Amino acid sequence: MKTLTLDKQHIWHPFTQVKGALDPIAIVRAKGAYLYDEEGKAYLDMISSWWVTLHGHCHPKIAKAIATQAETLEQVIFADFTHSPAATLSKRLTDLLPGSLNRVFFSDNGSTAVEVALKLAVQYWQNTGEHGRTKFISFEGGYHGDTFGAMSVGKGSGFFKAWEELQFGVETIPYPETWEGDDGVEEKEEAALVTLRQVIKDNEGQVAALIMEPLIQGAGGMRMCRPGFLKKLEKELKTSGILLILDEIMTGFGRSGLMFAHQNSDITPDLVCLSKGLTGGFMPMSVTIASEEIFEAFLGDSFDRAFVHGHSYTANPLGCAAALASLEVFEEENTFEKIARIEASHRKALIGFQSNERLENLRVQGTVLAMNVKVDDEGYTSSVAKKLKFQFLKKGFVIRPLGNVIYLLPPYCVTAEELESAYNVISSVLAGQTP
Repeated sequence: MKTLTLDKQHIWHPFTQVKGALDPIAIVRAKGAYLYDEEGKAYLDMISSWWVTLHGHCHPKIAKAIATQAETLEQVIFADFTHSPAATLSKRLTDLLPGSLNRVFFSDNGSTAVEVALKLAVQYWQNTGEHGRTKFISFEGGYHGDTFGAMSVGKGSGFFKAWEELQFGVETIPYPETWEGDDGVEEKEEAALVTLRQVIKDNEGQVAALIMEPLIQGAGGMRMCRPGFLKKLEKELKTSGILLILDEIMTGFGRSGLMFAHQNSDITPDLVCLSKGLTGGFMPMSVTIASEEIFEAFLGDSFDRAFVHGHSYTANPLGCAAALASLEVFEEENTFEKIARIEASHRKALIGFQSNERLENLRVQGTVLAMNVKVDDEGYTSSVAKKLKFQFLKKGFVIRPLGNVIYLLPPYCVTAEELESAYNVISSVLAGQTP
């Protein structure tokens, strides 16, 4: 029985209104920047398969690392036990981060990495005697995952109305999104900071942490802010003694131009959430990395001070092996030179897109290029998204608009010629596509 037949009988796909949806494409293999379906048609994957694939599909070094590890140790309970891949990976990750961010808590995906950070923040304050600090601040448009804590701090994304009554209270402040030629960015940044100060004042002694996606809001529409805003934000939080949680699940591992997005701003968060590109796109894994100060607040003689949280596959050795291999690829293949070339190509293409009357709010950060299609129904549910996605797929490109936002976020192995073909297909589809 063909894959699509079985799929239609049994599978429920994510972020999809199944009624009226396009038939899913059965992919049988992948290599580099390409996916191949059952008929042998190639698709250029320009969104890194939901932002996870860093170095290209089926990278041989990562595949070999997983296979070798599978022959040695595939899984062990991570309570009472440890293993070399986890210990080595923890050291490698913390060496890349600033300050005293050197305590790594493993989990399975981005949502749970955020959930861990939220729980750590609240219990940190409880363990230090400030039991009133249970509130969070997040940004309008921010998305942090689909578990209940992550949904609560991501309520500004607008995705979770069905569960509003079950979410905990979060204060949401404006996000100073910007783009090329934006003359009003300074006013937007100041308005966001003014709102932040007022929220802190109105909730004095009650805020545990602020959470944000640094520089780029992913699912919210690849909305970008300036590095300098993060620096001002950090100053406000430090003055008020509020923890800063950075959700680097999408922005981590080179997407912003540097290894982590917050490094563009030279700030030091208290907690960092990583996933997606952590294993190079091979294995589900995430980490929440905490400062030494936060870790020490959980030490004590009683179990109630401990962090009571865990997952069956915490620190899975196969995932750790994949992550270590991916970090080695960064060094062996001069990956940051590739990232710089992608950004330079995006910026060159941006000049051409600026003359397209159907586009506005063009922006680039690292390997991310984004642009808004002018339509009457803006936002994630814009009707133009389905039409554009269908046209891109017909032409052999995986470009999946976020509503009326077209974006590219390619794997680092992408060539200049492949990027040029993606820019050209966007222009050609827009020329023939009506809203």
